[in-house]
Amino acid sequence: MTDIMTGLPKEVENIIDKIAEAGYEAYAVGGCIRDMLLGRIPDDYDITTSASPEEIKAIFRRTIDTGIEHGTVTVMSGDTGYEITTYRIDGKYEDSRHPSSVTFTRSLKEDLQRRDFTINAMAYNSKDGLQDPFNGVADLKNGIIRCVGDPVKRLSEDALRIMRAVRFSAQLDYEIDAETLSAMKALAPNLELISKERIQVELIKLLTSDHPDRIRLAYECGITKVIMPEFDRMMECEQNNPHHCYSVGEHTIHTMLNTDNDKYMRLGALFHDMGKPECKKTDEEGIDHFHGHPEVSKELAVRILKRLKFDNNTIKISSDLAGYHDLYVDPTLRGVRRAMNKVGRDLFPMVLKMKYADIKAQSDFKREEKLHKLDTLTALYEEILQNNDCVSIKDLAVTGRDLMTLGIPEGPGMKEVLLRLLDAVIDEPSLNNRDSLIELVKKDML
Repeated sequence: MTDIMTGLPKEVENIIDKIAEAGYEAYAVGGCIRDMLLGRIPDDYDITTSASPEEIKAIFRRTIDTGIEHGTVTVMSGDTGYEITTYRIDGKYEDSRHPSSVTFTRSLKEDLQRRDFTINAMAYNSKDGLQDPFNGVADLKNGIIRCVGDPVKRLSEDALRIMRAVRFSAQLDYEIDAETLSAMKALAPNLELISKERIQVELIKLLTSDHPDRIRLAYECGITKVIMPEFDRMMECEQNNPHHCYSVGEHTIHTMLNTDNDKYMRLGALFHDMGKPECKKTDEEGIDHFHGHPEVSKELAVRILKRLKFDNNTIKISSDLAGYHDLYVDPTLRGVRRAMNKVGRDLFPMVLKMKYADIKAQSDFKREEKLHKLDTLTALYEEILQNNDCVSIKDLAVTGRDLMTLGIPEGPGMKEVLLRLLDAVIDEPSLNNRDSLIELVKKDML
């Protein structure tokens, strides 16, 4: 663990020093201290102080009232803003999210004891050094996520902390303290009270960590039962099939582990087999089959991502990956060009990666054969890229304007001609030059 004495950025030190010169305490606090101790560069630096918001505004020339009712003022240093929050004691939480009141205090310890986990309840300035009243350093060294004080109280205050515990566990590869874990399981139903937008943020941070498999912990705690019950059905759906050695849920987890920690790939992997429980049929020999599951998986992906308030682009890419993960692609140049046209040039390499992740999460049955075919498809795809072959209308050597000069009006008829030209060029890429395509259109018009 890194020595925090390497110091804070100059701008942060200057703000803290200026507050101290005015007669108040000030420290960098929370996640930035955790990250510094771990040898990481923090994304931002929060500052906590004994000064009231009005006193902070009197000290600094450029301030913004970001959350003044909760004691937060943003101080501008150049183009960068630094949030400065007055030491505070939170009143009773009545909605598992917001305190009903906030009382300012002059005590740093009282401020730190309202924070979620010990590793986030540390403060530092260069004059007084590290302030760690709840042994956050020890928990960092031992790899433990532990609530500050009573875990039931901490997690009841803000139910999202239940998900944050799993997320930090995934990001840091830490274990969760037994008492904290017990409270998480008891209070997981309170996540119903949390906005979908906040749940979405935590879910993505979990999935794009180095340990997306910690979603298994979310399942064991009852978190997914609240935020994504469809995942629970996967965890409880066995696959008695020679191609598989895991339940649908465990196969999904292993598929995510086999992908890059990219948002779209991890979401695509999460959803790629979600339709299997609905599609499951068992034959007379006791073998399970899941015909049509990619289409159902795509529908579920769209429904769930909308429910969790994801943006349209994320919904489109992630659900398409789920829908196309099992797409048959003929192992020929023509077959790969057709698949690229169907899937989209940008999405196709992601589909190949998804196929690889899917195969690696299956049983050994015919695995080498599947991987060999995938290597063939990848080589053909790279050859198509190298040749700059046409796979979409926009790649054609003619445009609608060219067709209009031949007397073809804008509208469905023009689109039909362009599609026929594309079909011909996908079969024979050498036709993709203006003269050849104009000649094809003229012959078609005769």
